[in-house]
Amino acid sequence: MGRKTALAGWLRELDAVEVRDILALRKDAADRRPHSLRALADELTSAASLRAAVDGLDQACRDVLDTVLRLGDEACVEALAERLRCTGKASRAELKRALGQLRARALVWPAEGRLVSSPGLRPVEDEPPQRITPAPRAPRRAPQNRGFADRAAITPATSTVDGVTRLVDLCDVEQVACRAVMGLRELRRLAGVLRADEGRTRLWVGLAVEARLLAVDDGRLVPTVGADPWRAASPPERLTALARAWPRLTWTPGKQRPASAEPSSSDSGDRIRRGLLERYALLDEDEAFEHRHEVVADLVWTRPAVHGRAATEAALVEAESVGLVALGAATSLGRAVLAGGVDEVAGRFVPPDASTAHLRPDLTAVVAGLPSRELSAVLDLAADGAAGGWRFSGASVRRALDAGHEPDALLARLASVAEHGVPPTLAHLVREVARQHGRITVTPVACCVRTEDPVLLSEIAAHRSLAQLSLQPLGPTVLASAKPAKETLALLRAAGYAPTTAAVDGTAVMARLPRRRVEAPPPARAATGGWRAPLTGHEVAKLAAALVEQERPRPKFVLPPVESQRIGTVRLLRDQSLVLRDSEVVLLADALVSRTSVEIAVANGPRSTVKHVITPVDHAAGNLKANCAPRGEHREFLVSRIRSVRAVTSV
Repeated sequence: MGRKTALAGWLRELDAVEVRDILALRKDAADRRPHSLRALADELTSAASLRAAVDGLDQACRDVLDTVLRLGDEACVEALAERLRCTGKASRAELKRALGQLRARALVWPAEGRLVSSPGLRPVEDEPPQRITPAPRAPRRAPQNRGFADRAAITPATSTVDGVTRLVDLCDVEQVACRAVMGLRELRRLAGVLRADEGRTRLWVGLAVEARLLAVDDGRLVPTVGADPWRAASPPERLTALARAWPRLTWTPGKQRPASAEPSSSDSGDRIRRGLLERYALLDEDEAFEHRHEVVADLVWTRPAVHGRAATEAALVEAESVGLVALGAATSLGRAVLAGGVDEVAGRFVPPDASTAHLRPDLTAVVAGLPSRELSAVLDLAADGAAGGWRFSGASVRRALDAGHEPDALLARLASVAEHGVPPTLAHLVREVARQHGRITVTPVACCVRTEDPVLLSEIAAHRSLAQLSLQPLGPTVLASAKPAKETLALLRAAGYAPTTAAVDGTAVMARLPRRRVEAPPPARAATGGWRAPLTGHEVAKLAAALVEQERPRPKFVLPPVESQRIGTVRLLRDQSLVLRDSEVVLLADALVSRTSVEIAVANGPRSTVKHVITPVDHAAGNLKANCAPRGEHREFLVSRIRSVRAVTSV
């Protein structure tokens, strides 16, 4: 007998409550709505169902299951206890618990003094377990004010919103090379530009892609059509989109890999992230875990198929970065991600947009909170990003002047966003760079180098590092270059000069990448195992009762002799008469079986009938023998000539 047949036989021995418990733990099989216990056995032994059942086991159950599979036909409780060295009371109790869990999931069940495993299972561990892995210490809890975690999460949540915002803005103005994934070299370059470490940059890229803010187009990571509305939204609305996207990230946390540029993959990172958040959400609102390593160890032991130590620790760091976990507890934002209502609590975790900045004498700019889009545009124009804010330098100011901004207009724009005005040191830097700026211009037409200073022009023509330009004088203030304007500009700047690009009419020209918007790819459709909705608990109980009831033996129904005779007579009379209605045939058959009187109308010529009140006594060869009232004489009637039958109350 095959093990699938053995499983079906074991299921037939269970009552409805036990079958219901199996269906509750193996919901994927229940959702298929099997029509019999044999069909249920087929569903329980499918590869997908077995994988899901094994993935839900803790480490102790996996150890016991692995040992049962390795023992094969020799598997029994005593052999298991000997192989896993269960000699003490505690280890025996743990073995009993593990076997109960395996039986409850229909993975292992007892039969004739031995243990039978479900067909299709393979050992789950690379090495045979030597003993049952003991459960780690339960994570210790401590009381904590429910508002502490929310306040501690404000800074990391704000930083994440700011980082993703700067990433989207950067992809709008700079070419970020990317295909299916972003290469490690490009990821590290991006991390340097965004002033963040590699791990946070990978998280920002993943959140932006999963939230449909960035997408790959022609080898570039570019904003989507949804990026502009998100960028224009308030900080709480931006945080809401990122917080909802985090549990959907499918790449494994902490894995040294390129940043994913696709919203879905085959990894199980979403289960790791959601499992971690659900573990913290089990705490009361005024509790916190004392030690994070105890939480990680508990998750690794409870769900080893999902949680690895390194990946779970990395997921915890991510959750803290997004503001879902802080100080050992789930924040209101983290609980809302699981229960819904994120937009109602997100406002507590990010400050409103800041429209002004503090310009310091040390040539730095600091913003309290998240800068508005207008403020970021002004600071990015004349300053470079630095840790904690922006920093002004000669190169950054020259970049603003290259874009065609006059020094007075630039200082006026900075003054409009400065909380305490423009410091003298910054004003002096702008005017000093402006004094040097524009003395050299490069015209793209024929690539001419022009300057109003003949001495400076002679110096450039004689400069050794510019020999590859093959500069030739065209006049006292003009040089002709053999290289295109772009290369000429780069070499002049590398030589220490500060040229600008000009059009034919002498106006400044600033090259920009074209703004591109693409449609985000559709979100991956979750596998639901079928088109029907999952069964509720009540429906599972009804299904279990129906399956057990169907297998229960039923007594064979035998008609009483009188009833059997009546049915036979009805069939015979029906065949012999084409005129009588079904109700009249039944009435005549009842009278024949029970010896009761009826009134019949017998044909007497083409258009006339004669009525008789009779008591039928016999029926053979199409003739009905009866006693006629009121005298009781014995007569025979052809059934085919009877035209109607009526009941009578008395003779």
